[in-house]
Formats: sequence, structure tokens, C-alpha cells
Amino acid sequence: MAKAEIESQENQRLDKWLWAARFYKTRSLAVEAINGGKVHANGQRAKPSRTIRPGDQLTISQPPYEYVIDVLALKKQRRPASEAQLLYQETPESREKRELLREQIKNEPLGFRDQKGRPSKRDRRHIIKFTRGD
Repeated sequence: MAKAEIESQENQRLDKWLWAARFYKTRSLAVEAINGGKVHANGQRAKPSRTIRPGDQLTISQPPYEYVIDVLALKKQRRPASEAQLLYQETPESREKRELLREQIKNEPLGFRDQKGRPSKRDRRHIIKFTRGD
């Protein structure tokens, strides 16, 4: 898709842009995230109606990951993911940080992996004793 096909608007609402760029599945989810302080525009907490322009920097927290992106273009409609990726560019520092966190999570051991199936009779007695407080 050529850059000429991307609409050249002056500005757009933040919630609509997050929806069009496919960071959130619905606009209402985008609004909830913005109101919950998960999205910052140019280092400041934003409101859903905040207007953004190409060149703005957004910080989007989707635990456990955090994206720092630069807005490249605006789009009114939600398009396929391949087109949505043309609307922004993630900073190299953000990408490295995310990859490092992904590796740490992958290498982290999961709680009680060695147990398989249902608890044994002995385990059940321990569970009952623990929940009663005996």
C-alpha cells in the first residue's frame, strides 16, 4: 500500500486511532485502557478524546508488555493488520525491551509443574487440613 492511500488528516481522536491501528479490538476497550491510565501521549496521561497527529509518541501498556510507538499516519477506518502496521513505528528501545521480557517470561519456571492429574489422598488431607485451619 502506497503512502498516498493513507488518508492525510490533520488530527484524530486517540481512541479511534488505537482501534484503527489494532491495538484494541473495540473502541470501548480502547476507552477503558485510556481512562485506566494505560495510554500516554507525549509523556502525559491522555483522555479518549485527545487529538493526535503524525509525529506524536504514544506509550501503550498492555501488561506485561509496554509499547513506545511513533504515530506515522492517521486512518478513519479499521483496515487489515498489514495496513494497520503502516500507521505507527515502534521505537528500537521498546522492541528490545519487549523481546528481553518475552525471553525472561519464557524461561521462567511454572509453579508446580511436576504434579500430574488429581491430588492424591494424602494431598487431599493436607488441603482439607489447610482450609479448615487445623
